[in-house]
Amino acid sequence: MKAYKLVRKLKSGRLSPLFINKTLSIELGKWYESENHPTKGFKERQGWHCTVKPLAPHLSKKDRVWVEVEIDEYSIFETSKHQGSIWLLANKIKFVRIL
Repeated sequence: MKAYKLVRKLKSGRLSPLFINKTLSIELGKWYESENHPTKGFKERQGWHCTVKPLAPHLSKKDRVWVEVEIDEYSIFETSKHQGSIWLLANKIKFVRIL
């Protein structure tokens, strides 16, 4: 299924997750399985957090880019309208292209 994920874009051009496992270097075209990384200040919800549209009103866009992703083995998590209403929590993700 096609989905979208907001990621950090470093000055080097490298992509990495926003908050959880921030040291991971994301490569386009490669499949990643979710891992559990408990992080202080965040609820523990294993899975790659994605959206059905490239929209996350509660997050800053500074030094961040939207990436079209392909996901597999996902569940739907309903959240507030302010946070985009629906998140997809994927067990597998492939980063396809930067929007």
